[in-house]
Parts: sequence; C-alpha cells; structure tokens
Amino acid sequence: MISGTSDLQSTLKPAVFLDRDGTITRLDGYLISPNQVRLLPDAAASLAKLKQTGFLCILVTNQSAVGRGMITTDELDTIHAELNRLLAAAGAQLDAIYSCHECPSLDDETIVEQPDRKPGPGMLLRAARDLGVDLSQSWMIGDRLSDVLAGVNAGCRSIRVRTGHRYTCPIRSIDCEYACKYSIKEAAEFILAETRTKDRAIGI
Repeated sequence: MISGTSDLQSTLKPAVFLDRDGTITRLDGYLISPNQVRLLPDAAASLAKLKQTGFLCILVTNQSAVGRGMITTDELDTIHAELNRLLAAAGAQLDAIYSCHECPSLDDETIVEQPDRKPGPGMLLRAARDLGVDLSQSWMIGDRLSDVLAGVNAGCRSIRVRTGHRYTCPIRSIDCEYACKYSIKEAAEFILAETRTKDRAIGI
C-alpha cells in the first residue's frame, strides 16, 4: 500500500493555477467580447517560463457574467479561444481552462457559497483529478482574496498580485499565509526561485 501511494505521487505533476481578469488579462469590468481581451505585460512570457520548468498552467476563473445572462457559454468559449490565440502568438499556452458560472449572493470573498466558485476549491480539485496534479507542490496566483483562499482550500500555496482588483496587502487578517507580488512576472519568478531552492535542498 505504501509503495503504491509513492508510485502514484511520483506520477503527479505540479501546476500553477491562474485567475484570468486582473492576473493574466487586463481587468476592465465584465469581459463580454473577445475584442476586449488584452494580455497583461509579461503574462505570456511568465507562463512560458513556468511551462519550461515543468509546471502545468491551468486557468480557473469565476465567470458570473454567464450566470447573470450577460454572455452565453458559447460566447465565453469564444473569449477563451481569443485568449489562447494571443498566448500562442506570444509563445505560451494553457493546459486547461475551468470556469464557474454561478453568481455570488454575498459580498464576503472569504465565504464558500458554491464548491466551484472561488474561494471554493472545486475547480482546482477537478483539474487535479483530470490532469494528475500534485496539489501540495502547486500554486495559485490571483488578484483577489477569493483566489488566494481557493488555492489554500485546495492545498496549494497562494500568491496575490496587485494588477487587478483593488489591492492592499494584507487586505484583512485571514487565517492563512500567502505571498504578495506586484505582477504575474514577479509571481512566476518567486515560484521558480522557490523551486530551485527546493531542488537544491534535495540534491537535484
């Protein structure tokens, strides 16, 4: 039993889970058209570096615009196709995209109202099952407290960036630790530095 568990863990891969708006794309209200998609500076290059180091890059995004009737799921797919096109043109790619369409009923980002909607960990847990992700070796990057908590609730380490949602660090006292970085570039550099430190510690 112990050997089987060890073998399973050795086949799992680390991932970086990424919020969309305000993290890798410009935050400008509800994104309801592919014409609105704008990559933030260094987003594609940062994803490419993470991929080169062996991380899966997985988008996990709350998209209540669907639940509010502002766009359809087909229109959301078109938006994400444009996002993938822009990333590919810059030499980067996502391994998967997960979205939650539920609308929040509360203003408190720390409360899990629905398992898939961040701060709920559902999208991350589903991705882990689908793609064979080692959550204990994975990270979540986002601009909101709900992103930070989704990562923590899934068993990942979390980083909050200040390129999107109104930001103070920490925004309030919460019972978890997370790193604060200015941008996706700084977050990726922090992850890669932590990875190199860990590898040296175990003699890789």
